[in-house]
Amino acid sequence: MSTQPVIVTPKDRPRGLNVVGEQITVLADGAVTGSYEIFRQAGPEGSGPPPHSHPWDEAFYVIAGQVTFGVDGHDDLASPGTLVHIPGGSTHWFRFGPGGGEMISMTSRTGAAAFFTDIDREVSPTDPDFGTLLRVATSHGLTLPLPAN
Repeated sequence: MSTQPVIVTPKDRPRGLNVVGEQITVLADGAVTGSYEIFRQAGPEGSGPPPHSHPWDEAFYVIAGQVTFGVDGHDDLASPGTLVHIPGGSTHWFRFGPGGGEMISMTSRTGAAAFFTDIDREVSPTDPDFGTLLRVATSHGLTLPLPAN
């Protein structure tokens, strides 16, 4: 597959997607790059995904605020300038700290952009239905541990 150079300026950036309280902008999807995907992720304090895993590697570069990352049962606080790499298959989550935060993220292959687009379309950002979230996640190869009773 032949790809072309890509330049995304603030004026032609796509609409941000509402993903369970977070704003995720797809800066480059796999159709454009031929392989990996790049995102801008921003959220208010306390927002972030539930514990989950997926087959692709994921890397986050914190550019504003503080973000707590949990990976395979170990938690770390990331400040601006911190890079966090999460291997595919690792159970992970994150939460934006006081005042919210912003990150640039990148995946090792396609899949996340389509998942985020479907979540934006099918799951309420303010009152998410776990059943719908689980159905959409599973259809994209994500695994979410079931909540404890």
